[in-house]
Amino acid sequence: MLYYTVIFLIVAVIAAIFGFGGIASASAGIAQILFFVFLVLFLGTLVLRVLRN
Repeated sequence: MLYYTVIFLIVAVIAAIFGFGGIASASAGIAQILFFVFLVLFLGTLVLRVLRN
């Protein structure tokens, strides 16, 4: 999931360089959502791992 976040971030940067503001904004939004989903899942896994041990 973190891989897709980086891909969308790169697409957003390239689109911003070439002046495609709508595509850059959408890609950055998707990257931000994916990053927060990754963060929540990562922290949830850490908490569950601590509770099991």
